[in-house]
Amino acid sequence: MTIEKKEQKCRLFVLDTNVLMHDPTAIFRFQEHDVYLPMVVLEELDAGKKGTSEVARNVRQVTRFLADLIHNHAGKPIDQGLPLSTFGSFDENDEIQDPVDTPHNGQLFFQTQILEDVLPDNLPGKKPDNNILNVALRLGELYPDKNITLVSKDINLRVKAYALGIYSEDYYNDKVLDDVNLLYSGTHGLEENFWKRHTEDSSLTSWQEGEFSFYKLKEDALAQAYPNQCIYSEGDQPFDGIIKNRDDEDVVTIQVARDYHSHHHSVWGITARNREQNFALNLLMDPEVDFVTLLGVAGTGKTLMALAAGLVQTLDAQLYREIIVTRVTVPVGEDIGFLPGTEEEKMTPWMGALMDNLEVLNPSGMNESGDWGRSATSDLINTRIKIRSLNFMRGRTFLNRYLIIDEAQNLTPKQVKTLITRAGPGTKIVCLGNIAQIDTPYLSETTSGLTYVVDRFKQWSHSGHITLKRGERSRLADFATEVL
Repeated sequence: MTIEKKEQKCRLFVLDTNVLMHDPTAIFRFQEHDVYLPMVVLEELDAGKKGTSEVARNVRQVTRFLADLIHNHAGKPIDQGLPLSTFGSFDENDEIQDPVDTPHNGQLFFQTQILEDVLPDNLPGKKPDNNILNVALRLGELYPDKNITLVSKDINLRVKAYALGIYSEDYYNDKVLDDVNLLYSGTHGLEENFWKRHTEDSSLTSWQEGEFSFYKLKEDALAQAYPNQCIYSEGDQPFDGIIKNRDDEDVVTIQVARDYHSHHHSVWGITARNREQNFALNLLMDPEVDFVTLLGVAGTGKTLMALAAGLVQTLDAQLYREIIVTRVTVPVGEDIGFLPGTEEEKMTPWMGALMDNLEVLNPSGMNESGDWGRSATSDLINTRIKIRSLNFMRGRTFLNRYLIIDEAQNLTPKQVKTLITRAGPGTKIVCLGNIAQIDTPYLSETTSGLTYVVDRFKQWSHSGHITLKRGERSRLADFATEVL
């Protein structure tokens, strides 16, 4: 059976429940095309509206949107469709635009009658997914002039739709990039004769400010460079630098990166073992960079470097009052159930990476007598390192804090926005994660909140990003990453 996508002036999209749970503004994202909601979708939305989870909040928002649409067209028969253009549309920041500027004139249709069961006998219509498939099949028979498209985040439902001859698609509106390989890496390699060429044509100027050296030059090859992008050149005289500014005339200001490979410039006893780690420490230790994202596979040192930089700037330089560590509580295996204790005690099982790295940063706990070492580590955690849950972040404002968001690849774009907007004056946020290890349902490498912020913040002069490539945990971990 071959399914072909028919290009028509107007298509009818049948939405699955998980699309609305994932993005409550989904009904406004289809421009001039019509949207159809089966009755079973409304039933599932009603069942999922209770609670304080992000999904429950999204469901309640969808319900409010539907109520407003119905209220705006109280005198119109609902079976004739509700114009979506009169409600307005949403821009890329989820802000409502003026209805007169909306580019679509699609309508929203509800299932207002019982549709005949046309599913095969081996697919009974009692299950919600099968009910949605039946609606899509029946709509195709009732409206042969329309291109019926089922939109779902559920891969299994899309496979079943394919088997039944129903054209189905994933929900692509939240997709940041078409290919994850296009994601901004934060680094750029220079050609071999880069510095020689600029020295010969006298277009290079240099100066010293404090302990840092700066270069200014006009370079077309760096015309697309971003603020705080890390550049490097290899050869007999390797160079590591960070782009600090680029004006409208493509004049670029480059700061020579500090060398954290040396123990003289160690960060809480930690030194960089490769170029990417050195760039990451430069961004983490720069007080002018308010937002840092670090991507990398397991063992690349993301958490260790972020925590070491936070301890130096909190305890030694006293730039921040305390370190706050949080992460998404998504289990890899079976859930262990409810946990007793306070907020920090409940979060402790999820903070194993924090405890492991504190042992590296505070080795006295292993070398001295056991009681003294454990007491020192405990005092350090209780005084300046706080563990917080994501569930209680709404409405908070962090002043002069160093906030580490671990496992950020499991966050949705809306959750990341909620966390970053908590930052008050003097706060620095560090997002860590590996987009190849996403445990949250319906998120992928191209739709993760971590991918979202890397792409959106790359042009801001107070943010920086580095993709760490080499694992430095152990030779066993490195080999396992390559072959498993």
